[in-house]
Amino acid sequence: MNILILGSGGREHALAWAIRQNPKCDRLFAAPGNVGMEAVARLADLDILSGTEVIRFCADNAIDLVVVGPEAPLAAGVADDLRRADIPVFGPSKAAAMLEASKSFTKEVCDACYAPTAAWARFDTAEPARDYIRAQGAPIVVKADGLAAGKGVTVAMTEDEALAAIDDAFGGAFGDAGAEVVIEEFMAGEEASFFILCDGTDCLPIGTAQDHKRVGDGDTGPNTGGMGAYSPAPVLTQAIQDQVMAEIVRPTVAEMARRGTPFQGILYAGLMIENDRARLVEYNVRFGDPECQVLMMRLGAQALDLILACVQGRLAETAVTWADDHALTVVLAANGYPGSYEKGSVIAGLDTLPEDSSHMVFHAGTAAKDGQIVAVGGRVLTATGRGATLAEAHARAYALADAIDWPGGFYRRDIGWRAL
Repeated sequence: MNILILGSGGREHALAWAIRQNPKCDRLFAAPGNVGMEAVARLADLDILSGTEVIRFCADNAIDLVVVGPEAPLAAGVADDLRRADIPVFGPSKAAAMLEASKSFTKEVCDACYAPTAAWARFDTAEPARDYIRAQGAPIVVKADGLAAGKGVTVAMTEDEALAAIDDAFGGAFGDAGAEVVIEEFMAGEEASFFILCDGTDCLPIGTAQDHKRVGDGDTGPNTGGMGAYSPAPVLTQAIQDQVMAEIVRPTVAEMARRGTPFQGILYAGLMIENDRARLVEYNVRFGDPECQVLMMRLGAQALDLILACVQGRLAETAVTWADDHALTVVLAANGYPGSYEKGSVIAGLDTLPEDSSHMVFHAGTAAKDGQIVAVGGRVLTATGRGATLAEAHARAYALADAIDWPGGFYRRDIGWRAL
């Protein structure tokens, strides 16, 4: 079959790498893709927010399946356009993607189905939000309601931090995403990620992970899109996974179906775990980045079979084949990230690195220029290792990262410290 992946990051490179291994995949395209993906997919210059353009490409290239990587095309309704054109697509409708596109929508769904989550309030003007913060005190969490590319959340440990976050949101720091804010109770505990395939009716858990959001070693400094991740997450025991499925995920999926907006795709539940119980932090409606990299390293070729079962409504008869393995990924970011950073620095040494089921460097913010690979983004590469133990996966990932010659970049040295 011919498959098109929409997106250009490390997440999409990992999806392409796994899907390419499955013999069901005849031709693989990525739009717009990145220079690292050229080894496994043909790149296409498409506006992935335009359903019309994507549909035309699918018709011209006999595409049998579209896999949507990032959230923006989902929020723009591209999956709806493809379904109307009878093109099989992996990803939720625009209405179902509201689980990520609006924090307040998700809170309303949780309240309706009694899913445990943080207490919350929504505001569309600054002064009532400030009054609420002063009344509640700190620590407290301030979130831009809409899609802010992972940058709209402030975990404020002081009242001043929270008030500054209100000023940022209503001052335009996050564009339209900050036109409303959700203020939440601070939840203590350990955070982890749980990934569940949903076909509108049935749900199939396919993996757990933990990522490292803060830029510096020891989880210090500002939040980022993610500086590394590992899978599985020991904190997500089978008992907690069962609790999450029974109290959070299945009730959410049932509530979405009741509203006439069934959810089909990957549901990424961010969880806070304390005293062997989980509460929902937030939903994403696509794979995480860099969590996708460790999940794809562990799932391999069966990732396509699972995606097809989801698209075709066959999850009830589908199982995941797990190896007793671990994966860990380290993000290499441009100096200055998550603040301002320089573009165009040269990356060397990539062509000497192993690429196999235990070692992969997935590209994100890279491009080719004058015969060299250059950095063009904030998070640029993810060095990913797989092994029989987390320590072995850790050693392989860091051996890859250490072998990359890139003075213009940096990476954390302590990914996986919680489990190790």
